[in-house]
Amino acid sequence: MTSPASDDASSPSTAVLFDIDGTLVDSNFAHVDAWSRAFTEVGHPVDSWRIHRSIGKDSSLLVEGLVGKDAAARLLDDAKDAHSRHYAEHLGDEGDLHVFERATDLLAELARRGHGVVLATSAPEDELKALRGLLDVEDALWAVTSSEDVETAKPDPGIVEVALAKADVPAERAVMVGDAVWDVEAAHRAGVTCVGVLSGGFSRAELVEAGAEEVYDDVSDLLARLDDSVIGRLGRD
Repeated sequence: MTSPASDDASSPSTAVLFDIDGTLVDSNFAHVDAWSRAFTEVGHPVDSWRIHRSIGKDSSLLVEGLVGKDAAARLLDDAKDAHSRHYAEHLGDEGDLHVFERATDLLAELARRGHGVVLATSAPEDELKALRGLLDVEDALWAVTSSEDVETAKPDPGIVEVALAKADVPAERAVMVGDAVWDVEAAHRAGVTCVGVLSGGFSRAELVEAGAEEVYDDVSDLLARLDDSVIGRLGRD
């Protein structure tokens, strides 16, 4: 999948990187449902609240953390396949996912201000295609990452580093926006300032403790207070 702005002659001097699930699209609890059904299907049920605590983490780490290393070694591939199958029911025209209020407006405004807007996700290509269809912000995007770009997802910093490389922007000239502690940790390990949003279900205290510079209710709240945010100050220094 190529960058929507890959034919542009000039690169941005700053970038804002976005997680998608739980940040731009209300999909975290769809993932909880899909994982819950997947674990039950492979004969190892897990309580939904425990699953939620791991949403946004690399799927291999998620499975191992929830069922243990020995069980994960046996169940990993089947659990991941089952999750993908059940999550697919939430996608597409007949799915139940929706874009958070003013998410598209925020991305458009950041692009208008000259920031390189990057979707920094390790979602598989089929899921990413559906999520991009929901977002409908292709004109605002500078670049997009996917599972094809890294072997390990967040909290490993790899996907953030790939996003920076695609934007051709140094870490100190970028800000990451995410809803999970795993987003914050990945950004921190890549040297990128992170802004947290509460829309994924992690608390303000958890995001701050993980290292978030600022925390907003959701992307609509961030847009309303954009000028005074760390993103609003990006590039002024």
